[in-house]
Amino acid sequence: MDPLNLLWIFFVLASLQPAVQRQMMIAQRRRALALMSRNRHATVITLIHRQESLSLLGFPVFRYIDIDDAESILRAIGETPADRGIEIILHTPGGMVLAAQQIAGALADHPGRVTAVVPHYAMSGGTLIALAADEIVIDAHAALGPVDPQLGQYAAASIINAAEQPGEHDDQTLIMADLGRKAIVQVRGFTTRLLERRIPPERAREAARLLATGVWTHDHPLTYRELELLGLPIRVGVPEEERELMKLYPQPRGRTPAVEYVPGPSAPTLPPRREIPRTSRGSERPATRG
Repeated sequence: MDPLNLLWIFFVLASLQPAVQRQMMIAQRRRALALMSRNRHATVITLIHRQESLSLLGFPVFRYIDIDDAESILRAIGETPADRGIEIILHTPGGMVLAAQQIAGALADHPGRVTAVVPHYAMSGGTLIALAADEIVIDAHAALGPVDPQLGQYAAASIINAAEQPGEHDDQTLIMADLGRKAIVQVRGFTTRLLERRIPPERAREAARLLATGVWTHDHPLTYRELELLGLPIRVGVPEEERELMKLYPQPRGRTPAVEYVPGPSAPTLPPRREIPRTSRGSERPATRG
């Protein structure tokens, strides 16, 4: 065969390889989700955002909760029978408030039991979705985060604080502060309504105040200890099936992994203890070696 034709065949196969691998990965995910659904007797939904790359060019694309996510999850919730539970696996930095509230509201209204599973982190809008669940299953070192609204690159609470400082302020700062106050009232009220379904009203209002009014920075990690203090329905320990599922959502290739490790050897097995025979008078003597 002509070497030039071989070269063309090589380039064609190389260009098709990522698409084939992607389809194989999707098939693996579907099988894993179907197995988990049967074992859990629930509809298992994933909301997993990874840094993705544009095909061919390789530029990174950061994924967030958007309207497309909301449409897909609302469709999945709507197709789930009323007597069937829902498990939603969350791994996301957050995203649009509108989309997160739509998802959280639909989960809260589902008659069946809703479980949110957080293997690593679910911040901002991801936390808002988790608050709609009857139970939040979280890993020992996983984290949720505050749900205080952000206006552009700044926290609404920080804009309000800046506008309240002495001195004159430009119109844009005052307008942004007004929008920030409204945004905090809206998110705080929605968070309170979500929490009142699961915990006493007084604790729900206090938890909503802490989460939605900018008490912490927006990226502050809230581990299970803080979440338990807030009164949230937390269970520590993500099942192995969910951990294995996360391996089917790898970071895009094309860059050197930042973390690598080699599993260490298993712990040595200690020999069984020898019983020390005793004399008739109760004194101990060394065991006879064979």
